[in-house]
Amino acid sequence: MKMIYNAAPMTDDLFPRQTQAVVSLTSLYMLRMLGLFMILPVFALYAKDYSGSTPALIGFALGAYGLSQAILQIPFGLWSDRVGRRPVIVVGLILFALGSIVAAGAHSIYMVILGRLLQGSGAISGTLMAYVADSTSEKNRTKAMAVIGASIGISFGVSLILGPMLSAYGGVTAIFWVTALLSGLGLFVIYFAVPVLPKAGYTSREVRAVPELLGTSFADKNLLRLNGGIFTLHFVLMSTFLVLPVLLQDVEGLPRAHHWQVYLPLMFFSFIAMIPAMLLLSFWHMQRIPMLALYFVFFTAFNLLEAMLPSLISKTAPAGSRGTAMGVYSTSQFLGAFCGGAIGGLILQFGNVSMLFIVGSALVCSWLVYALSMAKPLPLKNMALLLKDIDGDISDKLLDIAGVEEVMVIPEQRRAYIKVNEKELDRAALEKLAH
Repeated sequence: MKMIYNAAPMTDDLFPRQTQAVVSLTSLYMLRMLGLFMILPVFALYAKDYSGSTPALIGFALGAYGLSQAILQIPFGLWSDRVGRRPVIVVGLILFALGSIVAAGAHSIYMVILGRLLQGSGAISGTLMAYVADSTSEKNRTKAMAVIGASIGISFGVSLILGPMLSAYGGVTAIFWVTALLSGLGLFVIYFAVPVLPKAGYTSREVRAVPELLGTSFADKNLLRLNGGIFTLHFVLMSTFLVLPVLLQDVEGLPRAHHWQVYLPLMFFSFIAMIPAMLLLSFWHMQRIPMLALYFVFFTAFNLLEAMLPSLISKTAPAGSRGTAMGVYSTSQFLGAFCGGAIGGLILQFGNVSMLFIVGSALVCSWLVYALSMAKPLPLKNMALLLKDIDGDISDKLLDIAGVEEVMVIPEQRRAYIKVNEKELDRAALEKLAH
């Protein structure tokens, strides 16, 4: 039986090329994420120096990139399906560099907001993931995606260390300039390290967003629970970084250039060990030991959920809809980052730190209550195959095969996307229908 995953299928003979693609695209992803994350641990400390700054505008500036990312993530992915991955990635990196330069030269909080919006307008995360999928065989694709996922966590941890170090030599301006430089390095990588793929090699709807499926993905109750989870996670993360750097400086008396000494052990041990942490922080944010202990719990929960949710999305998405579901998931993630910054800033301006943590706790509790009713995803595997014949009852024939649980048939492509229970799958019966 010949399973078809790419219009120009990858084979194990191309393994060195696939390795080159994964390594180069992972490095490109890390360069970009470093640029986005490095500002988090220091921005709240330096943003007060910009003219016109208020807590609300500082929060808006911190989360602004998430707004443009959320709006443009899916359109950029669809654009890359039409014109190719590389041109879209290049445009995205240029926009990211331009936004970094605008923010680096800013003297008012409004120019910082403009710069952050421009940074986010280079919304190429989904396109990068699609390029990874285009460049790998189905056998190696899961491993490649796992490498990308791990690189995000590494980038986040490294950025919490590098951000305070760089800011000691030039404040957030230095970080924005370094971010622009990282974008330039990204352009070097895309031109000289990432393998060129023929346009015919672009992957199926399992790894890209399909416009006609967007409504279904937004409305699916199980996917909605997971999208709400990533929204909540990044809302809390962004709002937390509006106050954590200030608490470390004002409560702990730790100079801003040395904040990495707190983040390094917190991130390291949180990889190994949100609700109670966030709620208790509303009472204990002025006490040293409880504050650090609760942030340890928070980062542990963050790393765990950040790793688990994408996998659950992949398992929960209906057959043939995985790429669309991941696009909606990414949009929810960036929207959460924006709302966490913007709403968190408003709470700080018109309320206080305790109120911010209480709101975060309430949001997490609400999501948990909603998520508890979600059914456990079945251990099913996604497959795609080219069909010998297309007739009116082909979907029923596929569903009648033992082990086939879900089916989506695309008649004009003579292709079927299915979810199967491998232990029960009747491969011989499936082979009779496959080309």
